[in-house]
Amino acid sequence: MAWRKQMRERVLSEARVLAAEGGWDKVRVADLALRAEVSRPSIYKEFGDRAGVGRALVQREAEEFLRGLAVVLEAHRHDPRSALEAAVAHVLVEAGANPFLHAVLAAARGGTDALLPFLTSRPEPVYSSAWRLLTGWLGEVVPETDEDRRAEAADLAVRLTLSHVLLPAPRSEETPERVSRAVWAVLGAPAGR
Repeated sequence: MAWRKQMRERVLSEARVLAAEGGWDKVRVADLALRAEVSRPSIYKEFGDRAGVGRALVQREAEEFLRGLAVVLEAHRHDPRSALEAAVAHVLVEAGANPFLHAVLAAARGGTDALLPFLTSRPEPVYSSAWRLLTGWLGEVVPETDEDRRAEAADLAVRLTLSHVLLPAPRSEETPERVSRAVWAVLGAPAGR
């Protein structure tokens, strides 16, 4: 069991490197097996196929991203509006610095890359996980606000932030404040405590 977990992590780590170097479309299972020092049948057994490796890689990246996001939200809990601004800023900075995400977006802008749908049109793992995190956090910091409004505000925050990751605004330094302002308008709640 420990070997399987280590093998899985090696494969995903090497898949991330290969995708960052040349885009996901150029990642081949044979190259991945060679770099991860495992057999191709082991990769197929663990992940099903190349697309399975891609799904697992996006899932791992999303989980890491969300852990960082949760830390930022918690660190600024005393001021929910500032917390949301800091969280959006964190996502934008991390997305800009992430070589894997950069490769996916660059390939997509060129008309290719099979991983982009995991970030944009499929709810899992990115959208739904971020929405659940934010909905839960809003429930803690503005419990007096109606649950449906919190869910709607979380949806807006996630969609706007992802939109800015995919297509940055000309004055992106204003994005965190703009997203936060829109979310608090939907909440109809005081912007801070």
